[in-house]
Amino acid sequence: MEREQPRAVLWDMDGTLLDSREYHWLAWREALEAEGFTLTYDQFLASFGKRNDAILRGFFGADLPLSEVERISTVKESRYRAYIYTHGIALLPGVEDWLLRLKATGWRQAVASSAPRLNVETIIEVLNLAACFATLVTAEDVDRGKPEPDVFLLAAERLAVPPTRCVVVEDAPAGIEAAQRAGMRTIGVRSSHADLDAHAADCVVTSLAELPDDAFDQLLRGQG
Repeated sequence: MEREQPRAVLWDMDGTLLDSREYHWLAWREALEAEGFTLTYDQFLASFGKRNDAILRGFFGADLPLSEVERISTVKESRYRAYIYTHGIALLPGVEDWLLRLKATGWRQAVASSAPRLNVETIIEVLNLAACFATLVTAEDVDRGKPEPDVFLLAAERLAVPPTRCVVVEDAPAGIEAAQRAGMRTIGVRSSHADLDAHAADCVVTSLAELPDDAFDQLLRGQG
């Protein structure tokens, strides 16, 4: 009897597992205000889902020293985590059901996020999700952020699952592009980017609660 190939779901975090946009907005606005930079909400939305080095160099110029990137990022992320611990956070609709269902049916799962590791670990701790994920891949683990495919390829490698047997769940156009460049199937969640349909995810939903019971299996049919 031929052994079934392993399969995996790679989860983006912000805007996909949970709606942390307001906390990120407040933390970025406060951190940049201290630098004399007035951040608009449109600027924030356009940068959401990118790594901090890309965000800050987009605001302050490509020659912003790494020491400054790290200094401002430390302030911003500390404020973000303080909001999480003080006010709490909740999973988006349908997420918990899918995490548990996929785990019970043998799917390997990973977080593959552009966020700093300490942020991801904070979310996992606060929401008690450690048992759902075999590995966490974060900004510190790769040299290039989304839309480069590195974060997803590394997650697949750590899970020992071929890219063609991976489904990525994302909310950002840059993440969808990264997954496609990695050769993976994609589910787009229209939580923070209304134009997500224009970026050709294999399936786009407003909420994961909308997905049919066989949605992930359907995406992998005929993929190897």
